[in-house]
Amino acid sequence: MTSLSHVQRVRMLYKTILRLHRGLPAEIQSLGTIYVRDEFRRHKKCNEAEAIIFLNEWADYAVMLIKQLGIKGPHTAKPLGENLKEEDFEKFRDEQLYQLYELMEAATGNEGKNKKET
Repeated sequence: MTSLSHVQRVRMLYKTILRLHRGLPAEIQSLGTIYVRDEFRRHKKCNEAEAIIFLNEWADYAVMLIKQLGIKGPHTAKPLGENLKEEDFEKFRDEQLYQLYELMEAATGNEGKNKKET
């Protein structure tokens, strides 16, 4: 049996996550899918060390989503989401923190409400 190439593993993870998103509530399904597509596109040409971290984090996300959605679908699922720990925030670069903030605003429907007009 041959092992999968790096590209095949990335593609399989990407497609798995998109399939899992079909089980999300409609309100967040498209937001999550857009975010995943953007992140995978952004990391297409990252270095090997970043690729390993990226793939591990997204694999953890897929496993978490599988657990939260439940085997028999959303009606048997646990509540969606997970709170980040303080030490998780310390791992983020400034641009990632800003991106996380924008995602939170989009998910909660508060886009632009917190910005002061000049």
